[in-house]
Amino acid sequence: MRLRFLTIDPDTNGDECPAAFVDEETGDLVFQGWAVTDPDDLAQVSQHSRIAENESVVRLPAHMRAAILEALNDHNSSVR
Repeated sequence: MRLRFLTIDPDTNGDECPAAFVDEETGDLVFQGWAVTDPDDLAQVSQHSRIAENESVVRLPAHMRAAILEALNDHNSSVR
């Protein structure tokens, strides 16, 4: 399996929840989260980096930071 699960939002029911994965072939991070649709948020992102047609902006809850960092540190040897 190419994508390895790292963590899921601990404050949700485990179904359709924000989550983080790592691509074991490339080391890329893959995030499942809420699609950002607010025009003001998208405009702010675009000020720093234009959002390409094949890109999405995703929001994850702040309380997932520690879980994502912990998961990355625990699996650091396989994350490039």
